[in-house]
Amino acid sequence: MQGIQISKPVQQAMEQGQPVVALETAVLTHGLPHPQNIQLSHDLETTARAAGVTPATIGIIQGTPIIGLTQQEIEFLGNPATDVRKISKRDFGIALSRQLNGGTTVCATMILAKLANIQVFATGGIGGVHRGTNFDISADLPQLANTPMIVVCAGAKSILDLPNTREYLETAGVPVIGYQTDTFPAFFSPSSGLPVDMSVDTEEEVANIARHHWSLGLQSSILLVVPPPSSTALQGRAIEDAIDQAINEAAAEGIHGAATTPYLLSRVNQLTDGLSMRANLDLLKNNTKVASLVAIALSKDKQRTY
Repeated sequence: MQGIQISKPVQQAMEQGQPVVALETAVLTHGLPHPQNIQLSHDLETTARAAGVTPATIGIIQGTPIIGLTQQEIEFLGNPATDVRKISKRDFGIALSRQLNGGTTVCATMILAKLANIQVFATGGIGGVHRGTNFDISADLPQLANTPMIVVCAGAKSILDLPNTREYLETAGVPVIGYQTDTFPAFFSPSSGLPVDMSVDTEEEVANIARHHWSLGLQSSILLVVPPPSSTALQGRAIEDAIDQAINEAAAEGIHGAATTPYLLSRVNQLTDGLSMRANLDLLKNNTKVASLVAIALSKDKQRTY
């Protein structure tokens, strides 16, 4: 693929039919402070490798999309001194033509992972419909509607309008599968009270659903939602109060667009005395573990004769 660099470990794994899991970098460049961001990327890759899966951390360095960043490249993107743009679908032409550095969002990571034929992607929470408006919709949602990929997450970020986000997914034909849960997680919290389309207990069931879904020529993703680990998950009025306060402060300060989510997540972390960051880190690692198991099951599923 011209203009895209795929690391040797990722390329070899793909050629040999071995499981690969894509990982984003917006959380590295815009989601967490330094040095926690670097440590998280290391932990996510270690989690995948421990399960027998090749991690493919995706980002842009000097205008080159890279699928399978090295540790040195991860540290470069995660360094506060590095000028890094948050990359969504609209930003590719700008970043590549201007030779910019970029941390890829869910949407952008899916685009690049698909070009490398990677079918499993682990993230924290997807974007969605923002609270207070039905017009501010993350580019993640239409991308999920048009990319055949298993996306493993803890639902949508709880700073969003979860009921409208759930409605959008239904309209877009994106199956929402609960991994050992029958409700849609709320990122920091195990449940939003909203239903999933189907609950499964094993990764093999996920691979089987995906195979049948795509066998009909459907191009939408399978959204596999996983509750955050109970040891650090946040529940109740306290987290909702923190989110409401952060949203009101963002509006008062005129923060909007791509800056909104990083601001809200940072402010919620301050208001919860760091508890939301702990939950975020743990759910990301847990999602990567689940995604690795799914990638293994999908790899085995492809080798079977039906």
